[in-house]
Amino acid sequence: MRPGNAGRAKGAGYSDSNVSQPQGWEELVSESKPFSVSKQVVYEAYLKVKANKGAAGVDGESVGEFEKNLKGNLYRIWNRMSSGSYFPPPVRAVEIPKPGGRGTRVLGVPTVADRIAQTVVKMYLEPEVEPIFHPDSYGYRPGRSALDAVGT
Repeated sequence: MRPGNAGRAKGAGYSDSNVSQPQGWEELVSESKPFSVSKQVVYEAYLKVKANKGAAGVDGESVGEFEKNLKGNLYRIWNRMSSGSYFPPPVRAVEIPKPGGRGTRVLGVPTVADRIAQTVVKMYLEPEVEPIFHPDSYGYRPGRSALDAVGT
């Protein structure tokens, strides 16, 4: 849970302006940020999300709707990520049928803005952590699949 947000329900009128941060919070945040977020990387992340053509999240905003205020929306993501105040919204639950009619599984669909923010984080972290993974590690790795793991 975010500092200064204890006891607040999601979506219960929360805004950054009505939350007082603990003393020394700004110093803690600045110490915990090992890099700055580039506006160019945020834009590149947007292009990747746009290419994937995903569904709208809980806010109902499609990529097309997001683009109606593209400059402002990308700035908002960059500003919140750069300041350490980005907080992801809830995801939209979508049930999809399992193959063969054996029930359903639930997917969580993030908002367009959150998919962009997640892609920014991936773009910064993946080049740093990928070289240190064990060569036999296959889960959630670029260019690797479950079929690669079993050697087929």
